[in-house]
Order: sequence, then structure tokens, then C-alpha cells
Amino acid sequence: MEFKKIQLNGFKSFAERTEFQIEDGLTGIVGPNGCGKSNIVESFRWCMGETSAKSMRGSGMEDVIFSGTSNVTSKNIAEVSVTVKNESNEGPIQFRELDEINVRRKIEKDKGSKFYINNKEVRARDAQMFFADLSTGAH
Repeated sequence: MEFKKIQLNGFKSFAERTEFQIEDGLTGIVGPNGCGKSNIVESFRWCMGETSAKSMRGSGMEDVIFSGTSNVTSKNIAEVSVTVKNESNEGPIQFRELDEINVRRKIEKDKGSKFYINNKEVRARDAQMFFADLSTGAH
């Protein structure tokens, strides 16, 4: 399996829906200090099941929600979606027949976060195990 794309909406410095395509070969993230490079990497970790707010550079997990600027109002929801290609039919057995798998995590203020695999709500552990079965994970 290979990462295909990641979509962020309301996550840290990404107030609006932002999508990054991950092409074959090496993908690099470059830019000046403070432009959100680390936030992109953290969004992967968060969607893959990271549970430590401290490792996400926050005091609580809700700190991943866009907090606003002088020009843009804050958000109440943050959402990250990771799509992986499964052309070689690998990974957990229940997903082997699928060519594409989407894992999404959504957090709302005062409501906690939810995980979805192919738009079906799952436990956090299910999302974590999906990536662990691929020999990767939030760490």
C-alpha cells in the first residue's frame, strides 16, 4: 500500500480544505519557517491514531483545531483524511479487495474525535491497527 493523498480541513494552520497529492517517487515538503510543514506531518500522525496531545505540540487534543487569526475566524471542527492505494491487494484481510482505502479522523470541540474507514465509523484502535498492519503507524 502507498499513500495517495491527504486532505486537511481546520487542522492547525490549515483553516480551509487543503489537499496534497502524493505522487510516485520521493515527495518533499519545502517552505519558509511557519508555513505549516510540520503541521502536514503531524496531520498524518494524528489521522493514524496519535493519542498524545504533547507529541502534537499541544496541551490538549482540541489544540489541533484551527484557532483563528486576526483575519480568519476559528473553527469548531478539524478533519484529516488519508487515502492509500491498495493496487497490490495487501494489508488487513477485510480491505484486500479494495483498490483504495480512506481513513479519516474528525474532532469537534467538546465532543472528542471519531475515526472512519471508508466512511464507516470505527474505533480508534481499528484505525491504529490498520496502519500497524501496514508496518507503519503514528510513531
